[in-house]
Amino acid sequence: MQTLISFFQQNINMIYIIVLSIFLGIEVISRVPSVLHTPLMSGANAIHGVVVIGAIIIMGTVEPGNVLAIILGFIAVIVGTLNVVGGYVVTDRMLEMFSKKKKKN
Repeated sequence: MQTLISFFQQNINMIYIIVLSIFLGIEVISRVPSVLHTPLMSGANAIHGVVVIGAIIIMGTVEPGNVLAIILGFIAVIVGTLNVVGGYVVTDRMLEMFSKKKKKN
């Protein structure tokens, strides 16, 4: 418990930045009009693609005995991949709403 308290005391500035960025992110996202959701989703897909590549690189450089790092890296790759694929599916469905429908003969 003492190590946890000392960790928070040493990194209090980073904790403040993370908490403030969470509140700022919530405020920014809540004020985005629905017309801009498709471009934002594409940007989020690109960012999560970088996360997946970074997780793969980190998993490749971990020493073989560090099982926790390998498991966390694997989870990061899976979750990041699911987020990228889900984002592309949502973006595709949103773009289909704006395309003209073909007439049936």
